[in-house]
Parts: sequence; structure tokens; C-alpha cells
Amino acid sequence: MDQPSDMEAHGPFDVRYLAFLETITQLRPRLHRYCSRMTGSVMDGEDVVQDALFEAYRKLDQYDDSRPLTPWLFRIAHNRCIDFLRRRGVRVDAETTAMGPDYVTPANPPVLGVGRAVEQLVISLPPKERACVLLKDVFDYTLEEIAELVSSTVGGVKAALNRGRSKLAALPEPVRSHPEVSPELSRLLHLYVDRFNKRDWKGLRELIRADARLRVSDRFAGRIDESPYFGNYERQRVPWRLTVAEVDGELAVVVLHQQRDEWKPESVARLEVIDQHIVRIVDYAHCPWVLSAATSVVMADPS
Repeated sequence: MDQPSDMEAHGPFDVRYLAFLETITQLRPRLHRYCSRMTGSVMDGEDVVQDALFEAYRKLDQYDDSRPLTPWLFRIAHNRCIDFLRRRGVRVDAETTAMGPDYVTPANPPVLGVGRAVEQLVISLPPKERACVLLKDVFDYTLEEIAELVSSTVGGVKAALNRGRSKLAALPEPVRSHPEVSPELSRLLHLYVDRFNKRDWKGLRELIRADARLRVSDRFAGRIDESPYFGNYERQRVPWRLTVAEVDGELAVVVLHQQRDEWKPESVARLEVIDQHIVRIVDYAHCPWVLSAATSVVMADPS
């Protein structure tokens, strides 16, 4: 699991940064949708978005406000996605070299249906083709806009689109895989959920390493022992409980809110475990689009 760098600061986020986030409220879900499809994970996607927005905030004095804000933010987010994929071992440089010279695509390239099916399949493509297919077929950017976003040319974008679409059209029917779940992570998550639901804060802290990090998206980044994290949950007025769930195949903790007689999934949190202790928590409670963007949420105890 990659460790974000920029946002691992100390304490609550600056008021001015929160104001910046408020100004781009309408854009956030679109940025997340793009980053989650590029990275292949709704949680990784939000981590990338958070780092991209923090970078954009720091560079606001360099931004040319005579140009549209959205493409500028998308380009920063795209570059962060490429950085993420490099850290994951994807051969971005080699793939770029193998792209070959720019050329005009043949007539009648494959036509793909748009929507969630394409969004889920693009993870099989190399990064540049993945980005071009997403930006064109899902987000409806022009070839010129895509070329600027991915630092290419119109001919290069056409070539990448043709290759990507051809590969997707040739894919067999997807078979949902079931990744192996770490027994250590599963055990710790179930213990964490059980003690959290009992409001056993002392027992909960026994599961967490003393120097564990906490990141509450859009609110806080730092050491968990320097945050009011558990107290904030305890003070919530909305009835809530936690459960272990597989979110797009990844084991995580899902927060449920009671609505009349039903418990509805509200948000998700990711925990990192090392040597039988929780060393990092990332809580996406303030980013409701993260869980809603998942294609599969299978709860261990949905009742």
C-alpha cells in the first residue's frame, strides 16, 4: 500500500485549504472518478486526488486564472496518477517508448459503449491508453484537450485511443477475481470493528501502534494519538455502526448509518496492518463519492 507524502502533515487542515476545497466541490467527484479508474481502486483514487489538490493549492500563485481551472486540476491529478503507477511498478517510461510514432488511426476504429463497463475494463490497459480512453470515451474531452493533459500530441492521442479501444474490444467477458485476503488483516479488522461498535476505546487503542498515522480526508493528517478521532465518532448524533466489507475486492471497514429500520453504507475506511498492529488509518467519511463509486461492496454482516 502506497504511502501518500504531501498530506502526511500535522494536525487539522488549514482553513484556507478547506475554503479552496469548497470552491471545487462540484469537480471533486469527477476528479475522483478519473483517478479511481486510473489507479484501479476507489480508495487509492481518492488518496491521489487529495495529494493532487494539495499540490494545486500550493501552486495557486502560479495558476493563470485566465485559463479554465478544470483542465489544470485534471492535469495535476493525471500526473499524480502516473506517479502512483510508477511506484506500483507499472512501466510507464517503457510503455511510452513502445507507443511508436504518432500516426492517424485507421478508418472505422472500434466503437465502445460508454459507462461503468468501460471504466472497469480500462485497468487492463497501459497508463497512456487508459488515460486517453477514459478522457475521451467517459469524460468526453476533445483530442486537443487530452493531448495537453497527457503531454502528447493529437496524433499520439489518436494512436493511443485506437490501440486502447482495439484491446478493450478484444477482451473476453470479465471474470470477477477474488484476491487473497490476509488472515492477519482480516482478524485485526474484525477486532477493530467489534471494539469500535462497543465503544471500547481502551481496547481499540491496544490494536493500534503508538506511532500510528491517521488521515481523515479533507480534515486531518498526523498521528492518531494527537487527534480527536474516536471522540468525534462517539459524539455523532446519527446512529452508526461499523462492519468489515470487501470494497471492490479490497478488505476495508464500512461505516453504516441507520435510516429508519435499515443500516445503509455511508462511508469507508482503510486500515494498514503490520506485525499484528494497525499502523495507519485513512477515513473517507467526508468524501461520500468514494464508496458510491465502488462497483462492489460485500459486507460481512449487512444486517
